[in-house]
Amino acid sequence: MSVQALRPKLTENDIVRLMKGETPETRASVAHRLCRRMALDVLSEPELAYAREIMSILAEDAAELVRRTMAITLRNSPIVPREIALKLSQDVESVALPVIEHSPAFTEQDLIEIVLSATAAKQSAVAGRAEVSQTLAEVIAEHAAVEAVRTLAANTGADMTEKAFADGIQRFPKDGDLHEAIIRREHVPMHIAEKMVSLVSGKMFDMLVNRHELPAQMAIDLAAGARERATIDLVDQAGRSQDLPRFVAQLNLNGRLSHSLILRALCVGHMSFVEHALAELSGVPHQRVWLMVHDAGPLGLQAVFDRAGLPRRFLEVFRAAVGVYHETEHDGAANDRTRFRMRMIERVLTQFQGLPREDVDYLLEKLDAYEETLGARDSDAA
Repeated sequence: MSVQALRPKLTENDIVRLMKGETPETRASVAHRLCRRMALDVLSEPELAYAREIMSILAEDAAELVRRTMAITLRNSPIVPREIALKLSQDVESVALPVIEHSPAFTEQDLIEIVLSATAAKQSAVAGRAEVSQTLAEVIAEHAAVEAVRTLAANTGADMTEKAFADGIQRFPKDGDLHEAIIRREHVPMHIAEKMVSLVSGKMFDMLVNRHELPAQMAIDLAAGARERATIDLVDQAGRSQDLPRFVAQLNLNGRLSHSLILRALCVGHMSFVEHALAELSGVPHQRVWLMVHDAGPLGLQAVFDRAGLPRRFLEVFRAAVGVYHETEHDGAANDRTRFRMRMIERVLTQFQGLPREDVDYLLEKLDAYEETLGARDSDAA
């Protein structure tokens, strides 16, 4: 006789045994044995019918202990019908939480409804599921209690979008536990990391810099309020991740795509950033902006410059920077960026002495840049 033939079968007698239990403890003990068999055995069609009947009885039992026993024992089981899983999800938290967090019976819409209507603990159970879709993550970040948003951020199985990150930070900007959970994630979008720098300090600040490869000086500048220089340090990362247009749009949305930021970027050689910034402010497509800046003569640059609303007093600096950019670009040698900065500083200092002192200072930060350039040049020579 095979092992399969020897195993116990679910029968009507099992239902009778369950109903005759006089105390919650007795019924819970019987429920545990039956639910383990249901969870571990391969059930025939008649047995599945008995199993569903048993689950219906257990879900209606007056004793919380009995309902909780079933919820814990069958929390991962695929045989639990959706209607029973939904009934258990509406039960007290000790019964509902194991099912909400683990049961495969729910649809995504079921889980969204739980987030929108249930307690913080139940929302957290949804946020802690092994897999949380982008849509569900966004609903949690936008509507759930802070406990659930923390759980979501700490869940490596949650597919968090930029919107989910941004909504969580915007709703709970002072919650240190949430900040830590976000920082500990494997990947944080660049502009989210930028926002985080200004919200955290101490150990969390160090962790953000170290885990997400943010230049330490950039993070320090952000925390101190020198946001323009720090933002320029992020431009390279945006370009490598093919996220530059979105990065520029986000800066504009937040009121940070300033004229001085664009000029600063231009004068340290971040030409792609400048092009996308002009496109964002002027409403002209990037490809056309590129032609107006690089291949349409001085009137093309002036036209897009004016349409973007930049001050006319900076137009000559723009022209000089584009000229230096092309000179350096054609060299094809190492350290083009450093040599570009040195040339641009020299050009502005020698040819545009009529600019107001503060414009030159915030545009070039000439002393810092010169020291950096000389240091790099001395290092190369050595």
